[in-house]
Amino acid sequence: MKRAQALQELLEIFGPRGVLWEDHHLLLYEYDATIDKGRPDFVVLPTSTEQVVAAVRIANRYGLPIVVRGAGTGLSGGAVADQGGLMIVTTRMRRILEIDPVNLRAVVQPGVVNIAVSQAAAAHSLYFAPDPSSQKACTIGGNIAENSGGPHCLAYGVTTNHVLGLEVVLPDGEVIEVGGAAYDWPGYDLTGLIVGSEGTLGIVTKAVLRLMPAPEAVVTLLAVFDTVDQASETVSAIIADGTIPGAIEMMDHTAIQAVESAKRCGYPMDAGAVLLIDVEGLPEGLEDLARHIARICEHFDAREVRIATDPAERERLWSGRKGAFGAMGRLAPSYLVQDGVVPRDQLPRVLRQIQEIGRRYGLTIANVFHAGDGNLHPLILFDERDPELTRRAVEAGAEIIRACVEAGGTLTGEHGIGLEKRDLMPLLFSPADLEAMARIKAAFNPENRLNPCKMFPSTRMCLETWSRRKARMEKPIRYRITPAPTEAEEELWI
Repeated sequence: MKRAQALQELLEIFGPRGVLWEDHHLLLYEYDATIDKGRPDFVVLPTSTEQVVAAVRIANRYGLPIVVRGAGTGLSGGAVADQGGLMIVTTRMRRILEIDPVNLRAVVQPGVVNIAVSQAAAAHSLYFAPDPSSQKACTIGGNIAENSGGPHCLAYGVTTNHVLGLEVVLPDGEVIEVGGAAYDWPGYDLTGLIVGSEGTLGIVTKAVLRLMPAPEAVVTLLAVFDTVDQASETVSAIIADGTIPGAIEMMDHTAIQAVESAKRCGYPMDAGAVLLIDVEGLPEGLEDLARHIARICEHFDAREVRIATDPAERERLWSGRKGAFGAMGRLAPSYLVQDGVVPRDQLPRVLRQIQEIGRRYGLTIANVFHAGDGNLHPLILFDERDPELTRRAVEAGAEIIRACVEAGGTLTGEHGIGLEKRDLMPLLFSPADLEAMARIKAAFNPENRLNPCKMFPSTRMCLETWSRRKARMEKPIRYRITPAPTEAEEELWI
């Protein structure tokens, strides 16, 4: 009866096109871009803060855990409803509420796609700097939850550096505003606390974003090397020279093979590694700076340094990097991507360790990553249909993260902890560290209703509590299918 009552209340708020409860619909929301799965009991698609508040209060009445999801491009299992419950999907909250060119800000709902902010601001020669590789699909709410990065965050910082204020629905349904349009705000930095909290402290329903002037000119270089070590040493040398490019991305031989086969963007198929480098700024002197970087590359035995001659060539070179993850489908049916960070001078050693880990586990590992800030993205290739290969891929991924931490690095640079790395947190944090963070979480989320069992090491109590609550809900029920929407309704609900 509880399930039927909860569904009835959700239908009263969201209507039949705003609630999903049947298995064939819920199946589409049981995973993100990781290999973890968990099916929610209900999915709701709000269009306003008020509807989010209503959904939270219904979940509270029926003891349902709450998971918030954007576009589902997450890479750590953060939007997987592994404890069931109510999933709040924010993709219909997709309005850009304001572009303010005078104060260099934008106000948006969480379902706005990342690249759409820059497209809306382009008329004022402005843009939103954080640019995840999935920026044509991922949403601002998810970027805020995971503190996403991207290739150009080397020069401009990750999401937290570009969020000025937030409207947030707390786990009890109260709405608060933290931060604001000004560049400084008194009191605790709650905005900074919520960015990167992976949906465990509150639900973002509006964000005030910092916009930046678009660079007047951009020059892109492709440097080709015979070995990964040569490319890695070049990265350290460029930064040590005092030059901070907009981006420095690296791909190894395995990644180049997949990307070039899929994209035909001009990477030499026999290269051991390539660096993709952007330098940005005023037109005057920019080509001289590009040539200076090219000389550094040549000093470290780059066999070729190519400078893009026009925007079309720039776009072609970058299309390979932006489409690299998808290109891995040419090499294996599945991949598991890791997200460790190491000091730049440790890149050659850790990359050698990654290849050794791959050999020991009998797995091919391709490397495509943000070399400038040491943020590694080893792609472990396997077949998810094979349980033994899946086990080995997961174990290899954990070993890679341990290698990153032992090298003086960390567990994640932009993908988050989620389900995937929660039990690796003790590698980096002491029990006292974890207890301090748990106290903060308890202050916002005392019943552990928002995104339970994420970010922090799993406990028997956490898993058993939510299993008992889920068991109290009845089996799926059926409602009459409503007529197909009209064209006008389709535009409203897409």
